[in-house]
Amino acid sequence: MSVPGSGLGDHGRRVAARNRKARHEFKVLETLEAGIELKGPEVKSIRAGQVSFNDAHGRVENGEIWLHNLHISPYEQANRFNADPLRPRRLLLKKHEIRRLISKVAQKGLTLVPLEIYFVRGYAKVSLALARGRKLHDKREELKRRQQDKDVSMELKRVMESR
Repeated sequence: MSVPGSGLGDHGRRVAARNRKARHEFKVLETLEAGIELKGPEVKSIRAGQVSFNDAHGRVENGEIWLHNLHISPYEQANRFNADPLRPRRLLLKKHEIRRLISKVAQKGLTLVPLEIYFVRGYAKVSLALARGRKLHDKREELKRRQQDKDVSMELKRVMESR
């Protein structure tokens, strides 16, 4: 149950940042939760919402999953302890999850995309999607389909209210 006004969703999850373009640019096939290895000041920057997902993606290197191009702005009060904002960050997954992801990412056209960063009981987590990139015409079709669904629901609402 969520606590009203606390910013906590179901299961005590507090979303710090969302990748709003991810579901538009990619067709999400499956999602999973991964821990993320951070330095101290990076946690405070994430809590402040200082995260940018532009071109962020997961990559397999030496049997580990790394998150590349996730920009976490330097924390203002941690002057000399700040790390490189674009440094690769290791994702914390179980070995069987890593093996399964390695085999799936090896398929042509599949990639790992971060959907959101959130906190669960004080630990930073990343919602990671196994996704396939969309072509321009796929994006247009998806927008048309959403608009049609919206129009249908509005029409139903209007008809129900007129009764």
